[in-house]
Amino acid sequence: MLTKIISLFTQKCIATSALAITLSLVSGMVVSAPGASAPDKQGSEGDGPYNRLILRAVTIINGEGAPARGPVDVVIEKNRITNIVDVGHPDVPIKSNNRPQLRDGDKEMVLPGYFVFPGFIDMHGHIGGSAEDIPAEYVFKLWLGHGITTVREPGSFNGLDWVLDHVERSAKNTIVAPRIIPYLGFGMGSEKPISTAKQARDWVKNAAKQGAKGVKFFGATPKVMEAALDEARMQNLGTMMHHAQLNVMSMNALDSARLGLTTMEHWYGLPEALFEDQVIQNYPATYNYNNEQDRFSEAGKLWKQAAPFGSEKWNDVRDELIELDFTINPTMTIYQASRDLMRERNADWHDEYTLPTLWEFFKPSRYAHGSYWFDWTTDEEISWKENFRLWMQFLNDYKNHGGRVTTGSDSGYIYKIYGFGYISELELLREAGFNPYEVIQAATLNGAQALGMDDEIGSLSIGKLADMVIIKENPLRNFKVLYGTGHYQLDENNQPTRKGGVDYTIKDGIVYDAKVLLSDVRKMVEKAKKEAMKEEHIKEEHTEK
Repeated sequence: MLTKIISLFTQKCIATSALAITLSLVSGMVVSAPGASAPDKQGSEGDGPYNRLILRAVTIINGEGAPARGPVDVVIEKNRITNIVDVGHPDVPIKSNNRPQLRDGDKEMVLPGYFVFPGFIDMHGHIGGSAEDIPAEYVFKLWLGHGITTVREPGSFNGLDWVLDHVERSAKNTIVAPRIIPYLGFGMGSEKPISTAKQARDWVKNAAKQGAKGVKFFGATPKVMEAALDEARMQNLGTMMHHAQLNVMSMNALDSARLGLTTMEHWYGLPEALFEDQVIQNYPATYNYNNEQDRFSEAGKLWKQAAPFGSEKWNDVRDELIELDFTINPTMTIYQASRDLMRERNADWHDEYTLPTLWEFFKPSRYAHGSYWFDWTTDEEISWKENFRLWMQFLNDYKNHGGRVTTGSDSGYIYKIYGFGYISELELLREAGFNPYEVIQAATLNGAQALGMDDEIGSLSIGKLADMVIIKENPLRNFKVLYGTGHYQLDENNQPTRKGGVDYTIKDGIVYDAKVLLSDVRKMVEKAKKEAMKEEHIKEEHTEK
């Protein structure tokens, strides 16, 4: 059914690719027309913030590494946590004499047995920008519907003014949206390519003046990168980098970290820093970077070219990056299709949650970035499985020696849908060897620290902002319960059922019913499908005439 519904978009997307979608040779960055801005928040969307809200009898996981604790009552005043009170022990009656008492005008949510986590932080969340016409409301509600309360926007490819408008409206909570931390793609808005240190400094100063909170790099000459990173430090801007293959020879992840880069995206540049027997990736003679299947196929063989686990080179690079307080934001989820294409293409959520335009964008295409399934083979998937194994080995080792690993999704590409892709990242960190508490810490406190916001967000702590994920099921036992489609299992009557999905997301003290948000998304997708079918019918009638 989905294929029929989106068939109308095939020629449209091919035609617009050459005009509206620009694939940067340096970065692989896709720029497309932004979708509709988020509408104003309606009165029925979210309750609060309240003068005083009490969550009763919950079990909390604070994100700081402490074990689960409950039952507790959590007190929120407007948008701040003001108290966390133990009110007894599991499986016995609550001790009422120690509970915060209700006052006039207070609101309470009685949630015995529910689990409460800090709001999740997506450190790599594009607000659309991949396929054409992705509405901001669609993206925001999927994020909030999966407990994501803060998003670092990596590049602001929809235009900084467009993104900053949503940043401001989200801060005022006049739209239904996570908190947005806007980074600007290096060089965006410049009349000509940046080739001098002065141009780099001027651009960074202007980005800060415009309101960007950080800069996303893809690569440049060492003198340009050195000047830009130094200026970003002086302007108190965060920095992140996708070490694109066209520039990684002159600057790998260790090189950029030494110059002051604070966060690396994905994994490009890290194997290159670990090379021992070569200095350049071993490209085949037929390789062409502009052929995306070449690009991603050979990327799946890169970790095997790096120094092995436990070697002197491995340990030296790991330890120096940790000493530099370097953050790795791996976004493993966005490469998951490379090791199992059919799994991602047939994921449970596509039918109800994937917009027709996104589905068309994901299909094989020589134009669309990340749609590199020209002839994806068993051998390529096997290479990527080994690539993941080695990559995960480094991430777990990095974490075990004190390095900071965060969570990001890069959804909107490669069969990844907002929110759903983020939960997949949590599962992948678990596969990498992180225990469940370490996964939660990566998803919360680590991201807050990397953003320099750990005084405000990232853990359930008195004085911090009231950003929370509330769910009846226990994600520490099974992260699958966090997916909006729930966890598929048998019930007590031997009948297949789905349990889970986030119940409530609290952002800035405002309580959102996560299941209502996801229902809104399903309605958007259903409407888009009907409109697509209507257009297809009109086109067929026109063709017949």
